[in-house]
Amino acid sequence: MQFKEIVGQAAVKQRLIASVTENRVSHAQLFLGPEGSGNLPLAVAYAQYVSCEDRQPDDSCGACASCRKYQKLAHPDLHFSYPFFAKHKDDTALTFIEQWREALLANPYVSLDTWRGYLDAENKQANINIAECHQIIKKLSLKPFESIYKVLILWLPEYLDKEGNSLLKIIEEPQPNTLFLLVAQNQDQILNTILSRTQLIKIPSLEYNDIKDYLTYHQGQTQHAAEEIAYLSNGNMTEALSMINQEGSNYHQLFVKWLRMCFGNKGSEVVSFTDQLAKLGRENQKNFLKYGISFIRECCLLLAGAGNLVHLPAAELETAQKMIGVMNMAQAEAISAELEKAHYHVERNANPKILFLDVSLQIIKILFFKTFPQGAQYIPS
Repeated sequence: MQFKEIVGQAAVKQRLIASVTENRVSHAQLFLGPEGSGNLPLAVAYAQYVSCEDRQPDDSCGACASCRKYQKLAHPDLHFSYPFFAKHKDDTALTFIEQWREALLANPYVSLDTWRGYLDAENKQANINIAECHQIIKKLSLKPFESIYKVLILWLPEYLDKEGNSLLKIIEEPQPNTLFLLVAQNQDQILNTILSRTQLIKIPSLEYNDIKDYLTYHQGQTQHAAEEIAYLSNGNMTEALSMINQEGSNYHQLFVKWLRMCFGNKGSEVVSFTDQLAKLGRENQKNFLKYGISFIRECCLLLAGAGNLVHLPAAELETAQKMIGVMNMAQAEAISAELEKAHYHVERNANPKILFLDVSLQIIKILFFKTFPQGAQYIPS
């Protein structure tokens, strides 16, 4: 993995490269960023750059023996640790290393749900057990085999329970030329004892344009499809890539058509339309509702006079500007709340036909009859 293969994050890349060229490599670093930000591929690219035998000013060479082994995730001085679904108490990350390499090479923006698909997870909970902690200590106690540095990348340290305290000594006083890279998504779920011993590197969500350009030029998406997916993914490349593999749907046209039916109280058309939504499939239904929530949020920004914060494609922005002419802030907030509840129930396998019909009736009450659900939050100011 080279830095040039990672989408966006130019400032973070420059900082990581500078730490190596200026000889300021901290032995324990925490790559903290939301899902889909690229914190895992950045950690792998950083490890490859540190180990490269012919470093370039802005990237690893990609051609030396070390880089070639890193490209296959098979370098003898590169170790991984990650949550897994243990069948036996002595299972460790090494038990699943072939599946891990396959998953990471197929998609550097791998999520825990994707990783679960590579394993026989059944109903087990993912964790990093005490046997794996002992394995980490053993790995980091060895000298580097080929490179200057021995590197361990620990993905999702949030899944370390109190057993993680056994790693404190090796993190605080590692063997010489040992690099410990933790890749996390939620700082609050990491043991404070581990957090205090690492150098924090914050990685932001990806920019809208970075995702859109990547989908257009590297994934073969049309301009319109790339714009819609980039907007819907909200800076999450994992989410954006998963949407590509789903059946394409023009969520904008579907959602606006739905709102117009509800605004006009067209009961028979709404019933037929809910049948259409029920046939989309669960993932597409979730994405449709997520799009609706995001679109209504942009309408709220327009209603609040914060148009400079709106990031809608031109055609959708025009529609949003028309929508705010027939919808006030209280109505927008009420519709958003109904959509969020619907998304929650779709995730839990609610009957889609009944669910979408109920949501449609609630939106008709809000837009046509101007009747709000009970709750002080919907009282117009």
